[in-house]
Amino acid sequence: MQLFDTHTHFDVADFDHDRQHLAEQAKRVGVEALVLIGFLESRFDELIQTHQQLLAWENVPRSYLAPGLHPFYIEQHQTEHLQRLEHVLQQHDCVAVGEIGLDTFLKQHKQPERFAKQQHYFIEQLALATQYQKPVLLHIRKAHAESIAILKAQKFKLGGIAHAFSGGVEEAKALVKLGFKIGVTGQITNPNAKKLHQVVQAIGSENLVIETDCPDMTPLCCQTSTEHRTRNTPVNLPYVLESLAQTLDQPKLQLATQLWHNSLAALQLKF
Repeated sequence: MQLFDTHTHFDVADFDHDRQHLAEQAKRVGVEALVLIGFLESRFDELIQTHQQLLAWENVPRSYLAPGLHPFYIEQHQTEHLQRLEHVLQQHDCVAVGEIGLDTFLKQHKQPERFAKQQHYFIEQLALATQYQKPVLLHIRKAHAESIAILKAQKFKLGGIAHAFSGGVEEAKALVKLGFKIGVTGQITNPNAKKLHQVVQAIGSENLVIETDCPDMTPLCCQTSTEHRTRNTPVNLPYVLESLAQTLDQPKLQLATQLWHNSLAALQLKF
C-alpha cells in the first residue's frame, strides 16, 4: 500500500528532535511520499533544509517542496516575499506553490483592506504558478465563492489540491471542475463532520487525496482526551485512509491505489 501525505508542515520545530525517527515510522506504515508546505517567507530556509534532510535520509518518504505565502498570515507578508518565493521556485525543484488562497475565519481578515491584500497575494502567487507551470495548494476558509471567482478570473488551468476542504458539495464540485482534487484530513475521522462526509460521498474517490496537515488536524482516534492532544505526524495518515474508506464504503487497498494516482495527477508527478 502506497500513501501520499499531500500536505504537511513537517519542517516546523515540533518535529526537530525526532523528525528522522518519525519519517522512518511513516515509511513503515506505507507513507511513500509527502509534501512540505510553505506558509511564511521567514520559514523558507527551514522548509528547504528539511526537504534536503529527507532526501538525504534512507528509508523515509520521498519529500516534495511547495513554497507559498499563507493568507492567514497576511499581515506579515511583504512585496519582497513574493520576490523571494520566485527565487525559491527558480532555484529549487518545487512541485507546487502553496499554501495560498483566502481566509476570513478571523474577524479582522474580513476588513476590506486586509481582505484586499489577501486577494492581491493570491492573484500574484497564481501568476507565479502559471509562469513556472506549477499546480497550487489552496487554503480556503470561509471564502470559497471569492476564491473560486479569482481562479476563474485568472483563468488558472494547472489545478492542484484544495487542502483541508471545509466547503460544501457545490463548492467542491466547482473546484473539481477547475481541475482540483479535494484534500481530506483527519477531520474525516470525526463522525460529527457531516458536511465533509457529504462532500466526499458526493464527489467520489476519483477526486480526492489525503493529508495529515501535521502538526494540525489530529485524527480523533489520536486525541487522547479533551485536555491533551497528541502531536499529529505523517504516521497518522493510515487513520485518514481508514475513515475515508468507511465513509465511501470502499476496500482500503483499492481506495489507497486510487488516492495515490490522484495525488500524482494533482501534482503532475511520475513516481
